[in-house]
Amino acid sequence: MSPFDLTRIGAGLAAATAVGTLGDALAGTGACVVQAPPGTGKTTLVPPALANITGGKVVVTAPRRVAVRAAARRLAQLDGSEVGDRVGFTVRGEHHAGSRVQFVTPGVLLRRLLADPELRGVDAVALDEVHERQLDTDLLVGMLTELHQLRDDLVLTAMSATIDADTFAGLIGGPVVSTEAVTHPLDVRYVPGGTRLGARGVEWTFLDHVARVSVDAVAELGHSALVFVPGAREVDRVVATVSDLAPRVPVLPLHGQLSSAAQDAALTPSDRPRIVVATSIAESSLTVPGVRIVVDSGLARAPRRDASRGMTGLVTTTCAASSADQRAGRAGREGPGTVLRCYEPRVYSSMQPHITPEIATSDLTQAALQLASWGTPRGGGLPLVDAPPTAAITGAEDVLRRLGAVDDDGSATPFGRRLAGIPAGPRLARALLLTVPLLGERAARTVALLADQPRGDITAQARAERGRLGRETTRLMRLARGAEPGTGYPTTHPEGLVTALAHPEQVARRTGGDWLLASGTRATLPGGTGLDDAEWLAVAEVTRTTAREGRTGAVIRAAARLDEETALAVVGVSETVTATLEGGRIRARKVRRAGAIELSSTPTSVDRRHASEAIAEGLRTEGLGVFTFSAAATDLRDRLAWLHTHVGDPWPSVAEEDLLANLDAWLAPDLEHIARGTPPGKIDMHAALRRLLPWPEAAQLDELVPRRLTVPSGHSHAVDYSGEKPVVACKLQECFGLAESPRITGVPVLFHLLSPAGRPLAVTDDLASFWSGPYSGVRADMRGRYPKHPWPEDPWSATATARTKRRM
Repeated sequence: MSPFDLTRIGAGLAAATAVGTLGDALAGTGACVVQAPPGTGKTTLVPPALANITGGKVVVTAPRRVAVRAAARRLAQLDGSEVGDRVGFTVRGEHHAGSRVQFVTPGVLLRRLLADPELRGVDAVALDEVHERQLDTDLLVGMLTELHQLRDDLVLTAMSATIDADTFAGLIGGPVVSTEAVTHPLDVRYVPGGTRLGARGVEWTFLDHVARVSVDAVAELGHSALVFVPGAREVDRVVATVSDLAPRVPVLPLHGQLSSAAQDAALTPSDRPRIVVATSIAESSLTVPGVRIVVDSGLARAPRRDASRGMTGLVTTTCAASSADQRAGRAGREGPGTVLRCYEPRVYSSMQPHITPEIATSDLTQAALQLASWGTPRGGGLPLVDAPPTAAITGAEDVLRRLGAVDDDGSATPFGRRLAGIPAGPRLARALLLTVPLLGERAARTVALLADQPRGDITAQARAERGRLGRETTRLMRLARGAEPGTGYPTTHPEGLVTALAHPEQVARRTGGDWLLASGTRATLPGGTGLDDAEWLAVAEVTRTTAREGRTGAVIRAAARLDEETALAVVGVSETVTATLEGGRIRARKVRRAGAIELSSTPTSVDRRHASEAIAEGLRTEGLGVFTFSAAATDLRDRLAWLHTHVGDPWPSVAEEDLLANLDAWLAPDLEHIARGTPPGKIDMHAALRRLLPWPEAAQLDELVPRRLTVPSGHSHAVDYSGEKPVVACKLQECFGLAESPRITGVPVLFHLLSPAGRPLAVTDDLASFWSGPYSGVRADMRGRYPKHPWPEDPWSATATARTKRRM
């Protein structure tokens, strides 16, 4: 095989200097990192250089399909060959073989690795744009590093546009080869345009400002402009506004949802100044020819996982400083450029330095299956740049276990390995295998659409895009060959069935003006989908939303009609009895549900278990106040509490939290009565609490903590155990002659000594001190007020009595 002409290919490219040292860098470990800023030509020149060094085939990953196609076509053009000859590319739905260099997306290489872990027939791999920290690329870094350690003949190169190259070099075990940036001067200006983000998302007035800045810059400077906004919707808004402001200036969109032809049009050189409005797709992996002006909104859209609602949404935020710098660098690739930042300088200075890795914020279900299929469940032992978050990877593994894709240990099952080989994610792959035997091409076409760009009514979209989806439909049919059909599923709504089986938790039912998903999330359906009259939907995509789109916090982006029979067959129906404590009575209802969707609710009788649950719930919200404690019950509870504190075992705790946690030990028989209709307030709590008495120790209860105490007058009085000391309240005269307070469980009784009218005169647990001192003052105050009662000078020898002097 003839080598590539690197002199011809690298003419004028700054990366040519690095390529000259590439062979020496690889001589030691067979691995290295090429650090080169955007525009230096590393994507064009490093792959053919690796092919020359190894004499074999090179596989190159680029993070997006548009970048894969563009890189392959550019290299083939410089090589003087046709795409599909020495240089080829593979993306979803399109394959052109290349005998020496093959450009692919990271997902394509991941599936190839899982199918052929030795990567036979490949002599070198180059991972481009690793600094973007895409999830698939991060996984490839770990897996290929492991494979490189086993295959001495495999050359591994990572290419990064930023200075974090040392991190990747440390992982793959090779040196860093650096290339200086092409240094054309940049004129950076700040042209803020008011509020960028509001409660309703990106402000349209701000996007209109971006459009005006772009039009004015092209008119002033006479060069093409590359405009960065966060998403496809914002691209469309700016394109429309530019067209209105300057009808004669060509304006082209560039984002991942466009057709290949539309994407290629934005990358085709033009003699006329034009405006290309792009998402972050154009930050580093693509070259837009002719650009000398960059207009930057300073915004980016990144995935964020909402674990509580089980969905991933794209959130608009201020971009990272590294992204802002790369966007600015696009203006200086071909000569001196101008950068117009539509925000204030302080915004730039407060940006986070680097992009947040996708592994930290994304749904990890597919990644978890790929890791399990590689033999490293949860990424354990794999040399990853960042380990997956524990909660996210555990949740993803739970989903895979429900799909039958992993076993209890997290290892991939044979079914899981088959799912991993299908380019559609584990949920869609499972739906494909279950429905192709039932629905044929229609099932495969639906999966092809769901894996790509589903929007609005999926059934209508699949019908309208049948031609575009044809190649991928054929491939998915081939991959599903021999699958066992799912059983018990109606086929009335084919697209709905496929979508529901992929996302059973997103089957939704209309509830008023909104939709309730089986997961419990409530969502809004935008107008214009043609699905407004449906009662059931199989939702393919639901995302977090802004106030502009709905009041529920979530919006349905794509869905298919579904009938109730199919919905219930997919989600399943559960029947539960729920009992509640209402107005002092237990009321129960039998509820049929499909997930969180209530189908029916009817009154039913209460059994003991549900009565117990209702009482427990009532107790959690209202405490023991749902019961009526008589004086005897309160007294017993206080005495038991005293013994638990002052004696300990075996006397039980009767604190509220302990009684609530141990209902069956003391309330079980009464729950039967409650279940039969007895109001909780009618339960004899004294009898219930007596079930807590320990035997045989309970025989000493009255001896240890007597209910009443006899004083010298011969009368007995109740003992109150609710405080820190046992308390007895009685008339002062009844304690004449009592020199020392009796003790209960070693604690002296606290006497509340009362007047003949029952008013407090003194509180003491030291009667000797009281008679010797304070009593004389009490006597002086009281003898004139209560002359009929005895107030002797000597309380020690006086007769204790509760009577008047005459009755004595």
